[in-house]
Formats: sequence, structure tokens, C-alpha cells
Amino acid sequence: MAELAGEALLVTGGAGFVGRSVVPALLAAGARVTVCDRNPYPSPDVDSIVGDLRDPAVRDKATHPGLTGIVHLAAVTSVLGSLRDPALVHEVNVDATAGLLELARVREVPRFLMSSTNAVVGDVGEATIHEGLPMRPLTPYGATKAAGEMLLSGYAGGYGMATCALRLTNVYGPGMAHKDSMVPRLMRAVREGRTIPVYGTGTQRRDFVHVHDVVAGLLVAWQTRHTGPLIIGAGRSVAVLDLIAAVERVVGQPVPIEHVPRKPGEMAAVVVAVDRAKALGYQPSVSLDEGLARVWDEFR
Repeated sequence: MAELAGEALLVTGGAGFVGRSVVPALLAAGARVTVCDRNPYPSPDVDSIVGDLRDPAVRDKATHPGLTGIVHLAAVTSVLGSLRDPALVHEVNVDATAGLLELARVREVPRFLMSSTNAVVGDVGEATIHEGLPMRPLTPYGATKAAGEMLLSGYAGGYGMATCALRLTNVYGPGMAHKDSMVPRLMRAVREGRTIPVYGTGTQRRDFVHVHDVVAGLLVAWQTRHTGPLIIGAGRSVAVLDLIAAVERVVGQPVPIEHVPRKPGEMAAVVVAVDRAKALGYQPSVSLDEGLARVWDEFR
């Protein structure tokens, strides 16, 4: 586990849900890691810079000389939040990213990896999403991530920086008790004995990828020096009703549901191809039932 020996990495958002799994993996692989987050990293053994990346002084302190790469996970990830306050999401997801890239250029940090989303391509119906599709985001959140990807492309083409955008599907796993995405909402409803609302028919499909597989994909992208977009997902899409059935198997009890009107603009399916990542050595390994069981252990 010394594939990253000699690497000095900055992980933004390292104290967040995904970051708390990424940082230990980077350390185990031999990298020296500094975390920059609005919250301190939970281990005192990891250098932690606490602050908001929208602040130029925080970015300046975080992007210290000697870094060999930046893993940029910090972002506003709520689609609904982006609809309520698009200006804030732009400041965090675009302006802060642009500031970090410029510091990386000036301080000769050669590599920059950013977490992104398949929302950059918008709604493609039942078609399979792959890296070759044009970016046509339909929400401010998707637009800010598309803008971030274009910035990475510009710095790669203009300055020779090795940049990569990991397009993540619906990430779940331990450490997400504070999140408001589908899996933790289900777990909270089960724990509290509440009926679960299902939008529309419940046949809409999503790709749920465990955070441990996201870490594996990130390491593969870094070790192979991949540049450009790279989709990291489970490679299988699950209907909402099938997800609820999996939760029932894990918790050992029926989960009451209530069908409610479908949300405007909700996509019928998100089906992704992970062929490019698999060609690099990525192989998702956590089954849905196994992954949900790990989450339930935390919630119950």
C-alpha cells in the first residue's frame, strides 16, 4: 500500500462524507495529506486547515508549496439547494474551484482531481450515460459542475496540468447520517417508524455506488494518471421500489410507503457506463444489500 509514497496531497472537503473515506485511503497508500474543510478533520494526526474556500486567504494557506496534487471534493451538492440559491452554489463550486486552479498553476502543482456528477449531461432519457456525451446541465448545480470541468479542461490544455473530473453517481455508505439524499432519508424513516413517500410510480432508476467503491475509483484514476472525465458508479441502476425492497431485507421488516406526485423535472432513469473506469482497473465490489447493511448499522 505504498503506491502514493512521495505524494503531498491537499484534500478539500476532507472532513465531509466522502472525504472521511478518501483521506484514510490516501494515507494508507503512502501519501502525505493536508485537509481543508469548514470543519476540522476528526483525527489530530492529519494536518487540518479550517476555513471556507471562498476566502482567498484560506485557499492561499491550503495550497502550500510542495504539493504534488489536489483532490478537490469540497462543493455544494444539493440540486434543490442550487435552485434556491444559485449564486451561493456558483461561489462555492465555480469561483473557489477557479481560485484553487490558479494557485495550483502559480505554485506548479502538477495534478488536480475534482469530484463531479453525471448531472452535467442533463436528462438523456433511458439512454446510457458515458463520458462522450455533450454537457447539457438542467440545474444550477449541474451547470456549476460543468463549469468546473471546463475550467479543468482549460488548465490542462493551456498549462499542461493533469486534470481529472470524477463523475460520481448516487454515493452512499457509512458517515452520511447528516445527509439528505435518498438512502439516509429511507434509513431515518425506518428508524423513526414513518411512512416513506415515493414520488410517482417508484420505477425511476438510479445508480447507487458505495463510498468504498468511490475511493477505489479515485485511487485508480490517480495511479493511472487518467485525464478528463471518468464515471465512477456501481454500473447497475436500481428502481426506487427495488431500493426500498433491499432496505426491507436489510432491516428485516416491511417499509410502509405512500405514493405522492412526481417532482417536476425528475429524470426517469440514470444509467451509466463504467467501461472506461473498468479499463483502468476499477471494479465496484460492494453489493447493494451489503452496502445498505453497513449504513443501517450506523443509523440503528
